[in-house]
This record gives sequence, structure tokens and C-alpha cells, in this order.
Amino acid sequence: MASQNIDAYIIPSSDPHQSEYLPSHWESRAWVSGFTGSAGTAVITNTESGLWTDSRYFIQAEKELSASEFILHKHHNRQFPKYIEWLMSVLPNNSTIAIDGPLFSINQKQKFEKMLSTKEIKLKITNDLINEVWKDRPLKPTNPIFEHHIKFTGKTRGKKLDELRAEMTERNVGWHLITTLDDIAWLFNLRGGDVSCNPVFVAFAVINLNESYLFIDNNKVEPSLKAKLKDSNIMFLPYEEIFEFLKNIGSDEKILIDKTTINCGLYDAISHIKDIKNGLPTRLAKAIKNNTELGHIKNSLIKDGVALTHAFYWLENQLISKGVSEYEFGEKLAFFRSQQADYYGESFNAIVGYQGNGAIVHYSADKSDSAIIKNEGVLLVDSGGQYHDGTTDITRTIALSPPNDEVKSAYTRVLKGHIALANAIFPEGTCGGQLDILARKFLWEDGKNFLHGTGHGVGFFLNVHEPPQGFAPATGGRAGTSILEGMLTSNEPGYYKEDAFGIRIENLIVAEKSEYKGFLKFETVTLFPIDTTLIDKSILNESEINWINAYHEEVANKLIPHLELKYQDWIKDKCQKI
Repeated sequence: MASQNIDAYIIPSSDPHQSEYLPSHWESRAWVSGFTGSAGTAVITNTESGLWTDSRYFIQAEKELSASEFILHKHHNRQFPKYIEWLMSVLPNNSTIAIDGPLFSINQKQKFEKMLSTKEIKLKITNDLINEVWKDRPLKPTNPIFEHHIKFTGKTRGKKLDELRAEMTERNVGWHLITTLDDIAWLFNLRGGDVSCNPVFVAFAVINLNESYLFIDNNKVEPSLKAKLKDSNIMFLPYEEIFEFLKNIGSDEKILIDKTTINCGLYDAISHIKDIKNGLPTRLAKAIKNNTELGHIKNSLIKDGVALTHAFYWLENQLISKGVSEYEFGEKLAFFRSQQADYYGESFNAIVGYQGNGAIVHYSADKSDSAIIKNEGVLLVDSGGQYHDGTTDITRTIALSPPNDEVKSAYTRVLKGHIALANAIFPEGTCGGQLDILARKFLWEDGKNFLHGTGHGVGFFLNVHEPPQGFAPATGGRAGTSILEGMLTSNEPGYYKEDAFGIRIENLIVAEKSEYKGFLKFETVTLFPIDTTLIDKSILNESEINWINAYHEEVANKLIPHLELKYQDWIKDKCQKI
């Protein structure tokens, strides 16, 4: 920084594709700060270091940063870069703030520049400073890509490309640049292993009205697959050549990009093009699952329910005679899922939080230092699987001994909110932010709340967190996206008492037509019992009791045919009517 006259350096949780979960090569913020959560921004000045993250990671960040010079700044609004405000308050005029351009979208850069324009502080695009000091930095991944079979996708890559080109023609553009890894994987019916838990691969894509170009490490693509894709006019170029390729597109052409995800370096490479339009059609197309995908998703959730039955049955029996570490149970969840057909891996690292650890929203148990689960208290388990026929994400909170009134009240209010959202009937065009209050209403009535969003979109053998839709108490982003028929979204209200317990109940729900014209409703597709021993029945109304009983009847009916006798009896017990 000193050698380049830089007064502050911003290090995001990002890669050149604006990914949420990163290949290890780009985990710079985690390397420099020691904070390992998936979301956060580090800022280093000549005298101070700060880390900004959101409510999911407050407790985790406090622990991981406690032995460092990094100061935690709690970020309550992730849409607004508070660290820029902080820098403006601590830096004198004529200071220089630097960023590594490929790690920031053009939208972010322009927002920073607008904020800094009120003070005489310069924003400089520089080289990757972390690379100068991270001597044992992992290389960029080179894992092979593979096809996601048509029997799962329900639509060929040719059909998807035809539909995209029709959209391009309607928008009057001849070129389209896609930088997001999940959109590229979905569009070409390809998957990879470059990111832990996310079956994507590092690449850029450029599509014109006749051909498609994949910018990817040549070693990732086997010759037979490359030949097959070339037959569909899909060409392969080295990953690093994307910049030169874009610079050679004619200035009179028209190109479609997404300003929220295109990085500053790529935007500079197309700056000569006079007509740049904004949009990412694949994002919405990917979010609306087709009937083939929905059928497979429901099948994968039966398999997931079977795996969870085996896992929780195992846990119950182990706890009769000995404790089980949080880490060990996370491993068992992955093992039992691995016994199911078409399993690929976890959809995220399992969150197994016992007692106070359950209050750490995105807790990760350490192998050498995780809590021992005993036959007492409350356990929160949030986990998911990647199957070739679906991506799963489920949270259950269970009582390991008779719960006290405080826990039962909070749990029941979380459950009431979960049911209210699951039962929602709403006009077409309703946004996730309008529905979010349904999940919070009963907690609010008791002076309680949770600080994370209520739900996120879920991919199909893709990222477990998939834009654009979701439920959150805001107006932009996922909260401002209309819920459309075929969207798969999580429903996961919670409540957390620091150092005491965490509660979250999560199912996946699919938007579908209701019996009323112009209205939609949700179908709950996750299949696993909800712990009824934590319920304070006096807080429930008749409709809520009926929903719980009907849900458990469906769980039993769909899981029992796939279970051995001892597991059938266990499920019947857990699904008893209340």
C-alpha cells in the first residue's frame, strides 16, 4: 500500500464472478482477517483494520477476530456499504482508496464513487495486493466439468440457448456476456467441482445470435465433451482471453450485460461499445423450475427425508449411552445422504449447533473443538444435499430433554410464522418483501425478532442460495422480486438467544397456482418431522394444528414406503397427531 500511495484497501468476499461461495484461490478476505464466514468485507488502512459482516455472523466474527487487530463492525443493511462511510470519516482529504477491480461489480464501483464524491477522496483500481503477500495461495481450480443429463434438466442446452437468443432479439442486442457461474452452468447443462458444495465451474460465457463462447481452462473439458459441445456451435477459449475477446467486439454492436455482476475489468473491456443494455435473462429462467425439474426435486426431498431419518435415529440411539460431537453428527448427515441414489455432495457445510452454538446463525463446528451433544437442551441442525435430481436445504430444531416455557414459547411462535408463510395465498406479482411479515408477526407480538432473511431461492443441482427471489424485510433485491409460479424458495424463520439456544424451522416451498384466478399459493415439498415436543399447544389455533397434523401425515405416507421397519416405527412416532 505504501509503495503505491494507497491509504486504504478494501477486500471483499468475492471473485471475478461475484460469487457468494468462493474457490479457495479467491478467499482473500478470510486469509487476511481470519474471519471464515461467507459474507463480509475487510478494510485495511495505514493504522486500522476493520471487518464488516451481517447478523448471521456477528457471534462467529467476534470469536474469530478476538485475537486479531481487526475490529468488528456490525452491518445491519447489507445493501448499503457502511465501510465507505467509515472510511470517509477517518481518512483526510486527498486520500486514496484502492480496490482490486475484478472483485467488484461496476455497480459497486459507481456507488463508491458517488459516495466519495462528497469528499476529496480518490478511488483507485489497482492490482491484487493480496497476491503480493499471500505466498502459499491456492491455485485457480482445474476440476473437470460434466454434463447434467437431459433426464434431469427437462430441457436441452440447445432449447435454452434458442430461448435466450429469442430474448436477445426482443431486446435488440447481438451479444450477451454472462459472468455468474450458476447461470453459465444452468444454460449449458454443465456442472463442475470448482467451488465447495456448489457444482459450478470457473468460466465466462459470451453468446451471440449464432455461436456461444466458453472461456474456461482447457484442462477442465474432456475431448469427447468438447467435441459434443462444438457440434452445438459452442466454442472454447482460454479463461484469460475474455478481456481481449470483448475488446474486439465492434463498437457499433449492442451487448447485454448485468451491471450487478459484471466486474470492473470486464466493464472496461466493453467500454468502447456504444450500446450497452442491462439484464440477465437466465437468472429468472433458471429460478422458474420446469415440470421435469419439479418432479425430480420432490423425489430428491423424499431421499433427503430418508437420509435424515437414518441420521436422527442414529443420534437418538447414540445419546442413550454417550455424547456425540457436533462435528461427528455433521459427518453422519453427509454419510447417510451419500447412501442415496444420485448423491453428489453437501449443498453447504452442515450447521450443527448445540445449545448456545445454535444461536450462531451460520455456525460451523470445528473438528478439534466442537461441543458434545448430550441428552439435554436444544439442538439446531441446518443441512442439505446436492443430488443430480435436486438441491435440498432443511433446518430442524429438536429438544433433547423437556424444554422450559421460554424455549417452547419462542419455538411455537417461530412455527406459527412458518405455517403462516406456508399457507399464504397471494396475488400474482406479490414480492417476497410483502410476504416476509407473515413469518415474523407472532414473534413481534412477543417482542422478539430474527435479523436474517426468511427465505432464499434454491437452485436445481446448483447453488443452495439462488437469486433472484426470497423473503426479507426490505424493498430491493430478493425482497423486491415477484414470487412466480415454479419458484423454489426456503421458508426459515428463527429466533436466537445468545449463549443459550437457537431455533429455526426450514422447509422448501414451491409457488403454484391457487384455486383463485390470479392468485398463487405454496406447496411445502420438504419431508421430515417437525419436533412437536417443543410446541406450546395453547398458543396454536385450530388451523395451525390441522396444518401440523396434515404435514406429518404426508411425511409419514411418503417416507414410510422407503424405510425399513425400525425406521417406519420411528417416523410414525414422530408424526403422531397433536
